[in-house]
Amino acid sequence: MKGPVGCAAALALALVGTGLFAAAPAAAQSKHSLRDALFGDRATAEARKPPAPPVARYVSEGGGAFVLDRGAAIPLLKFENSAEVWVLSPHAGPRGDVIYKNELGEPVLRATKLGGMTLFTPDRPAGAAAALMGKATTIQSPPFITPNALFQRMLQAADRASRAARHRVAFETVQDVRPETSVLVADCANVAAEAFERMARNGDRNLLTRIGRVLLAEGRKPGATIKDDALIITYASGKGPAGRPSSERIIKVVDQ
Repeated sequence: MKGPVGCAAALALALVGTGLFAAAPAAAQSKHSLRDALFGDRATAEARKPPAPPVARYVSEGGGAFVLDRGAAIPLLKFENSAEVWVLSPHAGPRGDVIYKNELGEPVLRATKLGGMTLFTPDRPAGAAAALMGKATTIQSPPFITPNALFQRMLQAADRASRAARHRVAFETVQDVRPETSVLVADCANVAAEAFERMARNGDRNLLTRIGRVLLAEGRKPGATIKDDALIITYASGKGPAGRPSSERIIKVVDQ
């Protein structure tokens, strides 16, 4: 072929033979892949994450750290700045998400099917993203504790509650404590003290003035009530950590 068209065709064939035409699409593809690696969407990034360990530590956007223990039938959560262990119940959410709620039905965590985690708190009711930091030690309770350990836990709880209320608050058990209820009794004392401290921090110390005793009683289901000067906390054996109320429930009862 002769003329301008023939020259152009010959030049194109020569460039293909040298690989210069093939290099341009390859470079564009490489650039596109780099952009995806650096600025891929969150769903893609989550899909690449390895599955979280059964017991894992997370840090939220606000800086708060917590441990989520999904190593047993009942999921548990514990914030690093608190002694309370929260009992959670999983519920199916949209798009395959799992919503973990507390005993009052309030959402605490949302886990996506790709591994993302969102924490809901009174300070961040709309939720804050939480990043997986790695494995953690289990926060499941032992099957029982010794009488001396229970006595020490009761003393510590009474001291914490008394300091929060700014008057003496006695902690007493209604029934004899058995080995299988020892952990529940200790946990009840702990969450009661936690409730007192939370109310004091939130400026509700005046609500504690009428409480002089905390009675720990065995019953059919966990709960809390007030009678005269006593805050009665009921625990239910055989339900594991779900057999006692949370500090949130105790606060609502005192605040009524």
